[in-house]
Amino acid sequence: MDKETNLSKMADLTKTEEQEVEKNLDEEVEKTPCTLEAESGISWQGDGSTSGTVHSTESEKEADSGNQDGRAKRKNLDPEDEPPKKVREIGHGQAVAAHYNELQEVGLEKRSQSRIFYLRNFNNWTKSVLIGEFIDRVRRKKNDITVLDLGCGKGGDLLKWKKGRIKKLVCTDIADISVQQCKQRYEDMKARCRYNERIFDAEFIQADSTKDLLSSKYSDPDMRFDICSCQFVYHYSFETYEQADMMLKNACGNLSPGGYFIGTTPNSFELVKRLEASETNSFGNEVYSVKFGKKGEYPLFGCKYDFHLEEVVDVPEFLVYFPLLEEMAKKHGMKLVYKMTFREFYEEKVKNEEHKMLLRRMQALEPYSTFGDSRLVSDKPEDYEHVKEFIKDGKAKLPLVFTWYLLLRSNCETSCTGCNKKRSYPRASWNGQKSIVATIFLFFIF
Repeated sequence: MDKETNLSKMADLTKTEEQEVEKNLDEEVEKTPCTLEAESGISWQGDGSTSGTVHSTESEKEADSGNQDGRAKRKNLDPEDEPPKKVREIGHGQAVAAHYNELQEVGLEKRSQSRIFYLRNFNNWTKSVLIGEFIDRVRRKKNDITVLDLGCGKGGDLLKWKKGRIKKLVCTDIADISVQQCKQRYEDMKARCRYNERIFDAEFIQADSTKDLLSSKYSDPDMRFDICSCQFVYHYSFETYEQADMMLKNACGNLSPGGYFIGTTPNSFELVKRLEASETNSFGNEVYSVKFGKKGEYPLFGCKYDFHLEEVVDVPEFLVYFPLLEEMAKKHGMKLVYKMTFREFYEEKVKNEEHKMLLRRMQALEPYSTFGDSRLVSDKPEDYEHVKEFIKDGKAKLPLVFTWYLLLRSNCETSCTGCNKKRSYPRASWNGQKSIVATIFLFFIF
């Protein structure tokens, strides 16, 4: 399969075709050199298959460290001789760090008035359920749980780890100010604990996980993790094979046997599908926009697009071709447990009564009154046409309907209906082709 394969075909792949692509990638990835110039180049529990090794050896780590030192020296000796590609890589990492460092913290009142208020709440619900599920899985085998939060940001998941009663948390992010704010959140949380209330120990590391070997920065380089969580971060690594592989090494290299690598990332199939359906090289609305350089050419690495989401994101990202991610993960001793879209995850997990109640408590759904007396995040009636159609079709139980917007609003709207009786709860109704464009992934090390 050509390294510059036209991934526009991804949008229309059937299951059989996807399996064929994965088979071809097995051969393609084997031929891929692990260099910055490489242009091509991550597992299912219960299938009985095994592959790769669990951990890299110490000699491999030393050799890798030596290679990094050598490259660093060459950069210092011949700064003008560096290939343009490397200059772009450094600039992109700095751009990501600068963007998240400059994001201002806002209060709860202001967040509740945001047009992406319910989007953020739904994303948080998804992460809460995902994290809780795998903490429970690990706890069946052991009580003292150690976690790596890869791309921790300002510490948005700290409370989730506290509720999970873990023993140790390592937080790392490329943005130094974000790491400082994460540490301060932890200290504030710790100070609010009751006299006999237990909270996990934590350490905080500022590093570029696509280029730096994290184990050399841990207080204990031999530390082992039961869970590595990487939420809406991994796609930044797919600029080159080496960066994507280093991120995987950091995520999986220090996992204990039986540990989990969990995360969320944009769905490249859906992004390409929507781009090809657009009349231009971009798509979106007032709240979000996605813009590619051009259509028709989607390299496996370095396929950059500019993503803007009102108030929180305005930085370049890279497509993650998931069959390739699976193949790369096998080399780190990983098996894919499951991969779901947000829609699939919601439909599965909302069957659990506790998850339903959490959805309501976290305000992950936007109330929509059929009497027109509810305060909506959008003042445009057309943004709620799918809800009106749902009611018109007689699928809604009056007087209350819920709607929410996920990841890419309008082009990925979803709606949910229900009533306000004590024992009733919304049922999902997905709005035609407007599906969710994020993927939840989970790997298992054996």
